[in-house]
Amino acid sequence: MKQSPDFEKREEMTYPIVVYGHPLLRKVAEDIDEDYPDLQQIIADMFETMYNSEGMGLAAPQIGKSIRLFIIDANPVAEDEPSLAGFKKVFINPHITEKKGEPELMSEGCLSIPNIREEVNREYHISCLLYTSDAADE
Repeated sequence: MKQSPDFEKREEMTYPIVVYGHPLLRKVAEDIDEDYPDLQQIIADMFETMYNSEGMGLAAPQIGKSIRLFIIDANPVAEDEPSLAGFKKVFINPHITEKKGEPELMSEGCLSIPNIREEVNREYHISCLLYTSDAADE
């Protein structure tokens, strides 16, 4: 993925987290392409921000960027859910194409709503169309 011409490798930075109530969190984020400026640095900064905030996932709108990009590192729960060991991924332009199964209650937290966990109904299986560095995968 291309960097802007003036891009220089720098240390990761931590972004402030946009909190619940901010209009950016309600806005439909824009698709991006592989030439999005400084994409690799944004991804690295998102992981740094997420780890410093003790999160497991972070979406670009949560750092003030209205683009379709989110990251997950499920390793913190691998002891309780061994199938999630090593699950660390970047999702670019995800679009849900299908939801299957009965919704199940899952305990969730959100970095944009700090210090609160809640039971949320979620479908157990979803399918997404998304961009990876190789091709569109489902």
